[in-house]
Amino acid sequence: MRAKRSRNQQTSSSSEKADETISFLTQSDIFRHLDVDALVELERTITVITCPPGRIIYRPGERGNALFILQSGSVQLYHLSTDGRKLIIATLAAGDCFGETLLLGQNTHNDFAEATVASSICAINKQDIEPLLLQQSGITLALLKKMSQRLALLEAQLINTTFKSMPARLAALLLQLAQHKEQEILVVEGLSHEELAERLGVYRETVSMALRDLREAGAIELGRKHITINKPLLLRDVAES
Repeated sequence: MRAKRSRNQQTSSSSEKADETISFLTQSDIFRHLDVDALVELERTITVITCPPGRIIYRPGERGNALFILQSGSVQLYHLSTDGRKLIIATLAAGDCFGETLLLGQNTHNDFAEATVASSICAINKQDIEPLLLQQSGITLALLKKMSQRLALLEAQLINTTFKSMPARLAALLLQLAQHKEQEILVVEGLSHEELAERLGVYRETVSMALRDLREAGAIELGRKHITINKPLLLRDVAES
């Protein structure tokens, strides 16, 4: 009797997880074009991976055979230099995909993918996603849009690195990260000098110096993992200089 109850509970739990995944897919920019039957069929091919903070999903040089869709949590894509510096190329949120270069003929990953908080990730094997790309143009176009957006951000990052000063690059990053706290005031919270440096691919000391320059100019105020942008227009002028 207990064994039967246990099997029923497991079946109910599996059904709830399947329904949760299908609900996520219906809201995804990539798969929302599919009808219910196609979503149910797709869900059967998906493996949901639960990742604790700090879990490395893949590393440079590892062979790739799956497309990943972040269901919940946060994932960073980054590179590491030979001296240990980190360059974050993307911070992903729910609904974002990664590992998609395998669909373009690339067999190995060229960056790190790491869960920064507890995350749930849908993995779809290449052999399962490729037929959908051929049959469903909506999925193909949505993936191309996601990839083009990331390429545009990388291009902007390269241009800033090549042509702009460190205060200008940092100002642009702060404006990108800022959230409205009060009218006319923007706030960046939860990031240390080290974490800001990782997003810019520089040393922490370089960011600390640039932050002091921006503070002395009156554009920002500094706190512990808390930066208040007092003069957004001034900071925007610095970012565009």
